[in-house]
Formats: sequence, C-alpha cells, structure tokens
Amino acid sequence: MCLSLFPWAKYRKKKGAFKLHTLLDHTGYLPSFLVISEGKTHDINIVKDDEYGFQELSPDSILLIGRAYIYFKWLYSLTLNKLFFVTKAKRNMNYKVIGQQDVPKNKGVISDHHIRLTGLYKQKDYPDQLRLVTYIDRETGEEHVFLTNNFKLSSQTIANLYESRWEVETFFKLSFIKFQTKYRHSLHELTRIVGELFLDNIYLIETLIITFDKYKLVKRKQVQLYLF
Repeated sequence: MCLSLFPWAKYRKKKGAFKLHTLLDHTGYLPSFLVISEGKTHDINIVKDDEYGFQELSPDSILLIGRAYIYFKWLYSLTLNKLFFVTKAKRNMNYKVIGQQDVPKNKGVISDHHIRLTGLYKQKDYPDQLRLVTYIDRETGEEHVFLTNNFKLSSQTIANLYESRWEVETFFKLSFIKFQTKYRHSLHELTRIVGELFLDNIYLIETLIITFDKYKLVKRKQVQLYLF
C-alpha cells in the first residue's frame, strides 16, 4: 500500500501494509471474526494475545489454519478444550514417528503417522501425540503434509477439510463483486444468483445490476421461447 495515502499502515519507509485476519464460519461461509493488524504483526499474536479478542469456539469444532498460526502452546490449548485443528506442517518440524494408521488405496494418501514432537521446548509446548498425513494432489502432483490432533477422521477427509479452507477466498471475491455492482441484498442471495448463472453464458456483473426478480422473469421468458 502507498504509505502517504495510508499512514496508519506502517511497514517500511515508503511502503505501507496491513493484514486482515479472518475466521470463516463453515455454516454460512460468513466471517465470525475479523481483525486488521499492522503488516509487521505476527499472525500468531492474533490468537494468543487477548487484546485482539479472538472468540471462544465450541467443543468439537474443527479449526483449519495456515502455517503462520502454528504455535504449539496455543494448539495444545485447543486440544485441552476439546477442539480439533488441521494445518500444514512446517518443513523444519522435528518429530519422531511412534505409530501409524491404515492408508487407503488409490486415494492420494501416501502416509498417515502418529508422531511426537522432539526438542525440549516443543515437547513441553505440545506433550501429546499428533497425526501427520502426507497427501499427493492428483491434479497438480503437489505433496502436502497435514498436521492434526484428530485421529478419528479418515486421512482423505483431513485433506479435503484443508482444501475447504480456501472458501475464504470465495467470500472475499463475492464481497468485491457485491461492492463493484452496488448489489444491495445479502451475500446469501448473491450466491444463489451465481448458482443460477453458473451454466449460462451471461456476464455476471451486468446481471447483478438488475434485481433478482427481474432476472427470474428474463429466465422464465427464455424457457418459454425454448418450448416453442
């Protein structure tokens, strides 16, 4: 960002930056937590420092988080509060394998291990077992290593869960479309319209300028013409 236009977003001498930390609720794919921090603020501070007001989550919730939020003391607090997490393991993480789970055939999962962290401080921060799932994306050929405290879900489900984390990008894309078109209704209705247009060769931005009721009327006329 241009620091002269956004002086509050201090980052470097001539550049500004900020971070938007978002917790997306899977129920409606809407944020239940949003906070802006300076660009230099470490991501983990948002969840471990009370000043940011990160919300309490109900037991049995599954939190999908990026690597920047890996702080084993905090992750262990989630485990103690009966919360689950799925994240991508850091490449320099030290651990030892103490067991394994069955690996499904032809699913892209190449290993599913039970591990314990090694190193004095890491052991103190997270003294319990963890699960490490290595998965190959068949479309891209990329290897992903997931770290979780959930031992009941299948390894394929663990991989699928983490992929769903990218729904947060869908939310912001829809929010930008809503802003660009000055669409006055809810994001929920906007997702319905996108679903209606998915198989149609129609320009989305132009369609959103008209009301949803008018759009349905146009669609109804199109169907009648096809019948004749």
